[in-house]
Amino acid sequence: MKKSTLLLLVSLLLLATLQFSCSKEEATTAPEPTPEDSFIRAADISFIPLIESEGTVYKYNGVAQNPLATLKNAGCNTVRIRLWKTPSVNQSTFNEVKALAIRARQSGLKVWLSVHYSDTWADPGAQTTPAEWASLSFNDLKTAANNYTSTILTEIQPDIIQIGNEINSGLLWPQGHLINNESQCLQLLSTISNTIRTQSPNTKIMLHYAGIGSGATWFFNKVSSINYDYIGLSYYPVWHGKILSDVTNTINTLGQTHNKKVLIAETAYPFTLNWNDWTNNIVGLQDQLIPGYPASNSGQRSFVLAIKNTLKQSTYGQGFCYWGGEWVAFRGPQSTNGSPFENQALWDFNNNSLPVMEAFSQN
Repeated sequence: MKKSTLLLLVSLLLLATLQFSCSKEEATTAPEPTPEDSFIRAADISFIPLIESEGTVYKYNGVAQNPLATLKNAGCNTVRIRLWKTPSVNQSTFNEVKALAIRARQSGLKVWLSVHYSDTWADPGAQTTPAEWASLSFNDLKTAANNYTSTILTEIQPDIIQIGNEINSGLLWPQGHLINNESQCLQLLSTISNTIRTQSPNTKIMLHYAGIGSGATWFFNKVSSINYDYIGLSYYPVWHGKILSDVTNTINTLGQTHNKKVLIAETAYPFTLNWNDWTNNIVGLQDQLIPGYPASNSGQRSFVLAIKNTLKQSTYGQGFCYWGGEWVAFRGPQSTNGSPFENQALWDFNNNSLPVMEAFSQN
């Protein structure tokens, strides 16, 4: 064999080896996420453990299907779960939330925790300190909230964590009231934020305000000293106005002012004004709707698509979360303690998934 021929064969062998090595690496290394992958398309699923425990079965095309699989298949990439400290009812407990977070990850979904820092619902009208912490001094309250947050990070490991839920006037009242005890409220938020940054630097931190417009501007100016990632807003037309351009303006103004990404952390819309149990519904009147968005399958779908597109078209839009989508009339058609939200769910009155699910797709 000629020397030149031998050298050629050796060169070809080395090239083939390098190509095989590269192919093997490409097959085992996850691709870098694209910008689209980072856009959050979420649904709050907090009621699912309770609803399933009472025998309700969610369906897709008339066939029983794990609701998390239905969401994932539709294009949902994140689930939001509320966490209560020591609730008097067996809902949103630490163990339940931890188990639901594990189940979500097994379904290929990221986990976003709405930590209420309360034993029950926390919202603009109530931010009740957990009973266990009610008599603590302010310094001890900070320590307790901090330790609790640390345990959440260790055991549940959320991808996104809200420091409180709809904290328009602060959290852990009265000591953490933003208007009456502004300095203490900011200390609580800062202490918790610093713990998250130190212990779980990859976890995104959200501050969450219910509403848009001037109120949101006031709130995020007040908390500008806090180290956080995402501005979270609740937007329900029944409470926050029917002009979608106001949502756009709020997203852009807050994002630009604070150099933050913005999410619509809660939103919902009816597919009908009818009801499926005797629990009074929150939305049930024609004048509660946005003109051009009827209470129908297509109207609900169009509303959520409009919210998604508003966010995607903004430099500052990071994603959205549909709230109460799982809250079907799970206790029967004559229940007075079932769901006030079944006509805004993502599943119809036969528990079949609705066309609104298409809004979770990447397109």
